Amino acid sequence: MDKNINIIGILWIVYGALCIFFGFFLFMILIGVSFIPDIGYNAPVVLRAVGIGIGLFMILLSIPEILAGYGVLKGKEWGRILVLILSFLNVLNMPMGTALSIYSFIILIKEDSIKYFQKS
Repeated sequence: MDKNINIIGILWIVYGALCIFFGFFLFMILIGVSFIPDIGYNAPVVLRAVGIGIGLFMILLSIPEILAGYGVLKGKEWGRILVLILSFLNVLNMPMGTALSIYSFIILIKEDSIKYFQKS
């Protein structure tokens, strides 16, 4: 059981890091496209605003995922609860979010997992 719990913690940290990377990537793409010459007067302003907005939004949404993974790795009950909440929210995030959410639900709802986190 400990092995599966550690895998869940690592996967949530990696998933959060990938979301941060993707948010930064979108930010850089949109900011870069805004510097294309002759795209108009309003387009660069809109592209930069959307790039900053989407980038910050994705980065802010990934911070709880990394914290949840850290909490699960350390065996904290709040980490287990946060992972379950994030799993519920990420079920529709196909395909990685769905797979990670289902795996997290299967492992963290078991009686052995609940006892593991309550003893810590």
